[in-house]
Amino acid sequence: MAVLEVKDLCKTYVVNKRQNNVLKNVNFSVKEGEMVAIMGPSGSGKSTLLYAVSGMDGVTGGSVLFDGKDITKLKSKELAALRLDEMGFIFQQMYMMKNLTILDNIVLPAIESKKTAESKKEKTKRGEELMRKLDIIEVADNDINEVSGGQLQRACICRSMINKPKVLFADEPTGALNRTASNEVMNELVKLNQEGTTIMMVTHDAKVAAKCSRVLYIVDGNIKGEYNSPTGAAVQEKERERLLNNWLMELGW
Repeated sequence: MAVLEVKDLCKTYVVNKRQNNVLKNVNFSVKEGEMVAIMGPSGSGKSTLLYAVSGMDGVTGGSVLFDGKDITKLKSKELAALRLDEMGFIFQQMYMMKNLTILDNIVLPAIESKKTAESKKEKTKRGEELMRKLDIIEVADNDINEVSGGQLQRACICRSMINKPKVLFADEPTGALNRTASNEVMNELVKLNQEGTTIMMVTHDAKVAAKCSRVLYIVDGNIKGEYNSPTGAAVQEKERERLLNNWLMELGW
């Protein structure tokens, strides 16, 4: 079943009375449980697409069906509640509240949400469980400037998962990390996906994209190609990367 259906999506900016068509009639769908990467050259519209389909940015035309509901028709309050309750977000820049501990940052969206009738204590317990799962429970009471970049991004993943979202949206989630921390974060995202979380991410890193089940390649606001990764444990990681790189080179990457 498709959790996300994008139909004839357009996004136009007007700068100095000139129209800039960033997205032009984009069509695709994401099935429940998929892990989809969006790739393309700089300025191709990758992040704009992610922001448009997650309701963080308005659209000029077309529709975005999220779990069967057209989010382009929702009022801003309804959209904010949907994003809080049903979507998770991870960004390259790890935004967190400086006056809160890591655990308090993770639990904050659950405290704000009316999705469940859980007590604050139950929500905090859930935050601690997520931290254990991602192996960062030891920094629960730390301030955000007392942890490594990799730990902070894993904390951001915990925060994005606290309300059990239908889709996790990630914009260059490993972009600010070194290779070791990047691998750790991607391994956690792959685990979450294997457990059933649907993930859609923007990345410029073929090594990251090779871990996804599908890659959409966007150029000048249009999807120029779609790649389905070979599945099964028999296909080694290096082979997945090689096959994806070959496909990207054919498209002019």
